[in-house]
Amino acid sequence: MTTNKNWQTICQKDDLVKHSGICALLENDQQIAIFQTGDDQAHTINNWDPAGKANVLYRGIVGDENGELFVASPLYKERFSLQTGKCLDDENLAVTPYQTRIIDNSVQVFA
Repeated sequence: MTTNKNWQTICQKDDLVKHSGICALLENDQQIAIFQTGDDQAHTINNWDPAGKANVLYRGIVGDENGELFVASPLYKERFSLQTGKCLDDENLAVTPYQTRIIDNSVQVFA
């Protein structure tokens, strides 16, 4: 199976809200959640909350625990790492993280 991944421009940096998330669609209609953190970086994970069974992670609360940036789901409050996608509260849960970069004000996701 061949996977054709590439950098996709999702939005402009000005569309992001610091310490908050926005929702977007990839070219394959996959929902993602993009977060701008205090370090002025963008982090992207799948928007699907595996515990709550809904596309809601972009509405979660961004936090930091010992240097681990996470988003807490707005439903059951599970915390998902913005770097690895692993759930910090339940090792059986995880979301997909995506490489993200900002080039000339464009937010790009590798998917």
